[in-house]
Amino acid sequence: MIKNILLTGVGGQGTILTTKILSTALAAMGYDVKMSEIHGMSQRGGTVNTQLRYGDKVYAPNIGPGEADLIVAFEKAEALRALPYLKKDGAILMDSREIMSLPVLTGRAEYPHEAEKELAKTVKTVRVVPASDTAEKLGSIKAQNICLLGALVKMLGLENGCDWEKLVSSMVPPKTVEINLKAFRAGLEA
Repeated sequence: MIKNILLTGVGGQGTILTTKILSTALAAMGYDVKMSEIHGMSQRGGTVNTQLRYGDKVYAPNIGPGEADLIVAFEKAEALRALPYLKKDGAILMDSREIMSLPVLTGRAEYPHEAEKELAKTVKTVRVVPASDTAEKLGSIKAQNICLLGALVKMLGLENGCDWEKLVSSMVPPKTVEINLKAFRAGLEA
């Protein structure tokens, strides 16, 4: 059986790093893993999507519309934007953070503040984690992605699959290890 996970966020949130950590862990657990990344206008705060597929044998990295078992959104509006990729019985894990895009800031668009309610109309499982708030309280909002990774690991039931703390420590910048380990633990408990 193959699991399809779409991770989506805004440039600079660590979407790609999170996907690489998860991919490395899944491969170490013996899964065949394929990953692809789409950057878009990530350098200007645009959308960043990564697609991760794992299972016994995976032949291609891409997830098509209606194929994702799980969407992990690092920002509320991105969860709505990615919704067409979710399977009918799929789930969403998302941060409660709101990042205003340029069209919203200039008044040309409205931000979907009620994203959770909109998603709940069509998605059975929408799990909201205050990853940004938690990371900020721990000392750096930049650890949001690792907090969300902890929540994802818990949601997938992979807590005992590998030494997550050792893996996180080896893949984040050395100066940020301590804060990222705190964020990972907080995500597991969220």
